[in-house]
Amino acid sequence: MIRSSNALVALLFALLLVACGGSSDGGSDTTVSPTNAPETTEAPVTQPPDDGSPRVKDGDTVRVHYTGTVEGGEQFDTSRDPGREPLEFVVGTGAVIPGFDEAVRGLAVGETRTQRIEPEDGYGLSDPALVIEVPVGDLPDGTVAGDPLFTSTGQQVTVVSIDDATGIAMVDTNFFLAGKVLIFDVELIELIPAG
Repeated sequence: MIRSSNALVALLFALLLVACGGSSDGGSDTTVSPTNAPETTEAPVTQPPDDGSPRVKDGDTVRVHYTGTVEGGEQFDTSRDPGREPLEFVVGTGAVIPGFDEAVRGLAVGETRTQRIEPEDGYGLSDPALVIEVPVGDLPDGTVAGDPLFTSTGQQVTVVSIDDATGIAMVDTNFFLAGKVLIFDVELIELIPAG
């Protein structure tokens, strides 16, 4: 995970917020899949009893349907929305967050699992240094504390506070799932064994 100074992050934020305008053609409907993982340690692997069915292991290509919620029940993404396809990836290659790899290891086609993923095996911990000062004038008109905003790259950021007296807003540029416990319900749709 790259760490940046507040000045650099503020500059990047100012450049990226250009296309925000309070909406991003998708609004808060931004899709977040269990990819683009920060560096984390590998989670221990547990295997279910062998019943003769091929089971997922590292190096296998899988297709899964999933629904992701934060602890407490708020859904942030699902592959089961109309028009969406199952997520396809190679297990153990870093294509998804480590906890999601762990969620599919050992499954056979048709099996489901609910996996709790701690921040360290998800999108990492929230970094206080990534809560930055931004001039209020750089925010879209009508922005209030608590509003999610989207940068031109689609990154979701959150307005923490706005001080009209100083003209400074505090904006959390951490990935919006950083520091959160995630719950993924996964179903293995297809398994293509390695080799």
